Amino acid sequence: MVSKQTRFWILIGLVTISGFSQGMLLPLIAVILEQNGTSSSINGLHATGLYIGILISSPFMEKPLQKLGFKPMIMIGGALVFVSLALFPFWQALWFWFMLRVTVGIGDQILHFGTQTWITATSAKETRGRSIAFYGLFFSLGFTLGPLMTNLLDISLYAPFLVSSALSLFVWLFMLRVRNEMPEKDHTTAYGTSSIKRFAKALRLSWVAFLPPLTYGFLEATLHGIFPVYGMRIGHDVNILSFIIPSFAAASLLSQIPLGALSDRIGRKKVILTVVTGGVVAFLFAAFFENSVVWLFTTFAFAGLCVGSLFSLGISYMTDLLPKELLPAGNILCGMAFSVGSILGPFFSGAFLDWFPGLSFFYIIVGLLVVVFLSTALGPEERKAHESPAT
Repeated sequence: MVSKQTRFWILIGLVTISGFSQGMLLPLIAVILEQNGTSSSINGLHATGLYIGILISSPFMEKPLQKLGFKPMIMIGGALVFVSLALFPFWQALWFWFMLRVTVGIGDQILHFGTQTWITATSAKETRGRSIAFYGLFFSLGFTLGPLMTNLLDISLYAPFLVSSALSLFVWLFMLRVRNEMPEKDHTTAYGTSSIKRFAKALRLSWVAFLPPLTYGFLEATLHGIFPVYGMRIGHDVNILSFIIPSFAAASLLSQIPLGALSDRIGRKKVILTVVTGGVVAFLFAAFFENSVVWLFTTFAFAGLCVGSLFSLGISYMTDLLPKELLPAGNILCGMAFSVGSILGPFFSGAFLDWFPGLSFFYIIVGLLVVVFLSTALGPEERKAHESPAT
């Protein structure tokens, strides 16, 4: 059996491959469907399959983990991912690919829940933040590299799916050498213990903090799932798009820690307002200069530096707004907001392309960011310390 440190890096490897598969599927299938003549709205609706799988499986993760332990859960999730990826080339039917996307979403959610909980539960208190930082960093790295797989379409339709499936299987096999452990109840999420009343109170007290995670989900899914379609329509090459899209996620890797530290000093609300303003400017420039590859790459990178940290900033803002006893409910709502944004993004963006063919794709993103800016500006200030919930 492997050491604790080796196990940690095996888990990180699984997370990286998970991010890689998610980052690959969105633009890859969007390009294939566009080349097959599928409408933008159907293309966008199809892209929601991954996030529907994540959303519907989220409430059912805790009890199987407590019963089976970490290793079986992670292996089940990983197996669902690599088997589903391998099945894509065998039948090019919209409904079949949609079901495979849902299955990949379920597998990824099982994998993430198991790995994240295991890392959190077994990390020393003084190194837990660093461990979770590695977790987020390598997932984002995988997500950044995933779109490059669209270049393999020049070789074969099968190549991207089979290569990613083989990579997932390769990392998954390392789990065979890991010893299973059972979670402690204190380290599992509170899906079963948070009542409707607690969710309603968390939503009432910190509704504005759930907008950044929702917006990040909207952006991530839209830029990876619908922008390739739009980019091809305005004349950009698929291979060029596969390098432009990852610049958003890659730039966000550089700003995550600095923006988090800045928000500790000057407050989450001020930082969120600042980065959202930067996002508006970036995507307005993208709309004005969308025919230039250089400008698109530059604006995507600048947007990533600004709004690529909205998910983590939203969680921090929520933590500032809620009393301690409502934090579990708040964390669950942040994750659900991200999934909802990820589902709505491709659908509304795809419909926008169909309804307003003469307008730039980027205006729908600018509109959303303006709504978030106004809502945050009018929203509550952070609490300096946690207080008891209002009666």
